[in-house]
Amino acid sequence: MAHDPNQYACEVTVVTEYLQDQSSAESGQYVYAYTITIRNTGQVPVQLISRHWVITDAMQQVREVKGLGVVGEQPLLAPEAEYSYTSSVMFSTPSGEMYGTYQMVAVDGTWFEVDIPTFWLHQAAGLH
Repeated sequence: MAHDPNQYACEVTVVTEYLQDQSSAESGQYVYAYTITIRNTGQVPVQLISRHWVITDAMQQVREVKGLGVVGEQPLLAPEAEYSYTSSVMFSTPSGEMYGTYQMVAVDGTWFEVDIPTFWLHQAAGLH
């Protein structure tokens, strides 16, 4: 039985920030915060179960992170509800990128993945 693809859907938006006070160019530590908002654009309540990140620095060094939930939570989102959280990542290069997926389950037991679009982490250009 085919499911209506719009029944199970979420939209992901990302805002990033360079944390200069936690970073040290001399030590090769560049820390970024990212705030993710997940909106349930589907027709049924869904729960975020786990995440899978692919994190790449400017030297093309890749690391993957998998785990349950986000920031220790597995939020349940009603249709049109939003959930936001902030986390951070450290690079040994001044910039990098991240993308990934969230593994979700709907209240009817249907599992699906939500793509997290690629986002860049880089220091904002200074004023000239």
